[in-house]
This record gives sequence, structure tokens and C-alpha cells, in this order.
Amino acid sequence: MLLRHTPKEVKDRKALTINPAKTCQPIGAMYAALGIHGCLPHSHGSQGCCSYHRSTLTRHYKEPVMAGTSSFTEGASVFGGQSNLLQSFNNLFSIYDPDIVAVHTTCLSETIGDDVSQITQKAIDEGKIPAGKHVIYASTPSYVGSHVTGFSNMCASIAKYFPEKQDYELDQVNILPGWVEPSDMREIKRLMSEMHVPFVMFPDTSGVLDAPQTGFHQFYPKGGASVPDLKRSGASSFTFALGKFSSEAAGEELRKKCDVPYEVMEVPIGINATDRFLMKVSEVSGCPVPESINDERGRVVDIITDMQQYLHGKKVALFGDPDILIPLTEFLLAMDMKPVHIVSGTPGKYFMERMKEIMGDDFETGNVKNGPRADMFLLHQWIKNEPVDLIIGNTYGKYIARDENIPFVRMGFPILDRIGHSYFPVTGYAGAMRILDKMLGAIMDQMDREAPEEKFELVM
Repeated sequence: MLLRHTPKEVKDRKALTINPAKTCQPIGAMYAALGIHGCLPHSHGSQGCCSYHRSTLTRHYKEPVMAGTSSFTEGASVFGGQSNLLQSFNNLFSIYDPDIVAVHTTCLSETIGDDVSQITQKAIDEGKIPAGKHVIYASTPSYVGSHVTGFSNMCASIAKYFPEKQDYELDQVNILPGWVEPSDMREIKRLMSEMHVPFVMFPDTSGVLDAPQTGFHQFYPKGGASVPDLKRSGASSFTFALGKFSSEAAGEELRKKCDVPYEVMEVPIGINATDRFLMKVSEVSGCPVPESINDERGRVVDIITDMQQYLHGKKVALFGDPDILIPLTEFLLAMDMKPVHIVSGTPGKYFMERMKEIMGDDFETGNVKNGPRADMFLLHQWIKNEPVDLIIGNTYGKYIARDENIPFVRMGFPILDRIGHSYFPVTGYAGAMRILDKMLGAIMDQMDREAPEEKFELVM
């Protein structure tokens, strides 16, 4: 009963966020940087910030996350962190030998006004960055945006730096997958391979944060988008930017630099979003959707048909990242479920506009909020006033689920107390089957626990 003091009465708050449904920008920037092969993220700020960001990613992925820090002390906090960052470049390239250092700022370095662009140029002029090595950087103060904003900013920096404009066009497309799990990136790549569509994906954390255990430590695992692939992405015929919040900025940078047209699409979660993505890929590439993928879709429809009695009319509370919540809400509605409470801590007007389109009349009767004050405290209050049958969100939802005795499905970032999210996708039709499996398992487990003796059934 950890949250037993949460009051039922909802009061309008203007300057207080309680238990936010988001975390800070540098975590997203660090995650995006890990999706480039041979890249070492670097936090320009204090050791404490870097430790928090690394530990959060490590706890979620159960993998060691490497990153450097400028190690600000009192002196750097007052006089600026230029000398710290210049010394960091020396240390990083001479000791750890990365191909790329991806610098992201923190609240402290932003507040004191460090100009990372100027410091990087000074390092280049003074020969502190070896020939053939690269430094990219993104502005990621934590007092604005969220971890999704930080991910987007670093992706935009990658798109601004590496792709090279060509006077010819390659028979390939770019995939900007958005903030999804390594398993989801692997699934999207599998779908592209099934359709025989040549592509470049970045960032790509598959093979980095789900690397196999070989008995030998590799400081830079074999996964991640390579520098040559990033360079030739400037000659691609089209860019699929999956997730408006996490990928649109990178798609726009590619268009501005290399004239590669792009379209923002939703992350392919559920049947409708996956349908739209695959049909657009087929239209752009000229490659038809093969029968093997049609069969996967058919199996999802079969599961929904078989188990509809356990899904129909179930009320659901959702929280997490907007690029995940939008297609997930659409998927739930397609199965006649009722998403009634929805919270996303990442700000942006598009979230409310798109939710209104998807939910139709249900939008007016439901509770939907994003940005400041869209927090877990408010979500709990809403649930107290209108109970739900299922909660879907990251690990922090377990307290509400326990206090209110509601089935809970873990999905999103971070998941600190379970495994599987790195290895089993929620994207594509295979991912839709996994979401169904998790939801039905949670709902039916509770039915088994609470059924009276005379209604306890072997077959459900």
C-alpha cells in the first residue's frame, strides 16, 4: 500500500509534478548514440548525472552501458567546462579508441552556457581529435522535454553530421525506427528482409544492447549502424521516420542536407499501424508484401477472434512515451477495448490532436493528458475515480497496480523488474501477438486467482 495516501479528489495543479511519467533528456541521447557502431556517448556535466543515466539504461537492458563524463567539479561549475571537455577528448581517444564520441549536455553545462560546438572546433584545431575520428553533439538540458526529446535531438545530430549528398540515388530506403527496443529494431529489419527491401537503419541498438554472451568482452559490440552506412543514407530514395516525437527531426535534417524525402509514420504497433507501414514500404520500394507476412497478420486476427470475449469492453489505463501510446491506443480500440485514462509526460500538441482523431467521441469522455503535470499521481487519481481492468506502462506502474489490485502489463521505458523487452518485439504482427499474449495472460491470471471454487475452470 505504498500509494495509499493518494487522494481521490483531483485538484488542478499549476506548478507541481508528482512522480512524472518521463525521465530526462540525456538518457535518450545516450541510448541513440549507442545505436551507432563504435560510438562512445559522453556526458558533458557531472559524474552524478552520467552515473544516473548509465545505471537507468543498464537496469533496463541488463547490459553494461559505457559512457564518458566531463566530471564537473565546483571549478567547472563556476568557470565553465571547456578544459574538462578538451581533456576528455584526449582521454577518450587515447584510452578507449572510439570511432565516434557523441557529446550530450546536461542541465549544469547548459545553465553555465558551455558552447560545445566551439569547444569541439577548438579540439579539432588543436589536434585533439585524431584523423578519421568523429565528434557529434546534441543539446539536451533536462529541465525541458523528456528522454524522448533527448533521443530525437541526438538522432537529428547524427542525420546532420554523417549523411553525404550525392548526385545519384541508391535503390534503398532509410528507416529511422524511433525509440523502440533492440528487439523491435531487429523485427523491423526482419520485415524489410522478408520484403527484399534494401535499407539503412539508424540508430540501431540491436546487437549492442542485446549482444550475445560469447565469454569475451567487446567494448564496442558488433551491432549498430556503421559510418559507411550512415554516409550512404544521404543517397537513399526515401526516409521512413517512425514516431513523430522521436524521428521527425532527424528526417527533416536528412531532407535539408541531402534532399531525401521523408514521411513521418507511426511506430508499427498493432494491426493498423503495421498495415500502413508495410503498404507504404511496398509503394515506395515496389516490393510486394509477401505471403509469409500476410500469414503473420492472419494469425494475429485469429488470436483476437478466439479470445475476443476476454478483451471486449475492458477498460485500460495507459502511460508512457507518445510514439508508443498513439499506435497502442489505436490497437486497443480496434479490439473493442476502452482506453479511458492516458498519460504521457513528453510535451507536444500533436499527441492530443492525434489522440482526438483516434478516439473520436471517446476522447471527450476519457481522460487524456500530456506534458507538465501529466504524471503518475494524476493517473492514480483518475483510476480511483473510474477503476480499470488493465494498466499498461513501465515498471513504475506496479505500485498503482498493487494498491488497486489491477492486472498490469509492462511496456515502455524503463522496465527494471522483468526481462524480455530486449528480446521479444512489440512491433509488427509478431509484436501484436506478444502484446495480446501479455494482456490476456494478465487478465486471465487474475480471473484464476479470484474465481470462486464453482467457477474455477481448467479450460478458458
